[in-house]
Amino acid sequence: MGHITAIANQKGGVGKTTTAINLSAALAILEYRVLLIDLDPQANATSGLGITPSSEANIYRCISGQKQLTDILCSTNTPNLDLAPSHIDLVGAEIELPDVEEREYRLARLLEDVRERYDYIFIDCSPSLGILTVNALTAADRVLIPIQCEIFALEGLSKLFHTIEIIRNAYNPHLEVDGVLLSMYDKRLRLAKMISEKIRSGVKEYVYETVIYRNSKITEAPSLGQPVLMYDAACRGSDNFLQLAGEFLRRNPVKSATMVSQ
Repeated sequence: MGHITAIANQKGGVGKTTTAINLSAALAILEYRVLLIDLDPQANATSGLGITPSSEANIYRCISGQKQLTDILCSTNTPNLDLAPSHIDLVGAEIELPDVEEREYRLARLLEDVRERYDYIFIDCSPSLGILTVNALTAADRVLIPIQCEIFALEGLSKLFHTIEIIRNAYNPHLEVDGVLLSMYDKRLRLAKMISEKIRSGVKEYVYETVIYRNSKITEAPSLGQPVLMYDAACRGSDNFLQLAGEFLRRNPVKSATMVSQ
């Protein structure tokens, strides 16, 4: 049964979608079967994997009850990695879902049909704590929190931990924090080092040892619709995400990879 991880942070520009794309791709390259669900109306994970957003086949159609998840899944250029694409229409879900019965469980129920197909399922959340993110946290087993080493990081982190506790109490008692990932780290900045030390001392038990450093190849890859590992496997960014994949696997083991040939 696929292990579900929501990649969430209510603050934008922290490397959330970059983490979703590249961690998913790294695990897929390691021959695990992976599904990435783009639950952000901006559809950056969709375009970042080389898929053109479609108004007919996207996650909004599933959330709104028009399609099943199996109807919209598509393969990517990365072997073993599938995508549930997004579209700007997903903005409508924030307006429509508040009037729907058991609205918080829409995504969880959609995932029941596909969970057995994958080793790992990732949900790229929108940079807000609206109904879409609530759906993601209700469906997930764990939450991975990318965080940029900047001055408001700790304040935002404490708010997100509080939200996770609310979701755990109200909708998903099994939800756990997988970890906090230091992302977009620039070692040249004294402030980045200072904030990193504060984060590690504040939530030490959650922080990943792996750090994702700023790297031009990571920035360039989405413009070509590729994860960084497919764009330049030898760059530092690729090495960072392979390290992250290894640490993620140690924290979240599955019995065996579902090989393509099986």
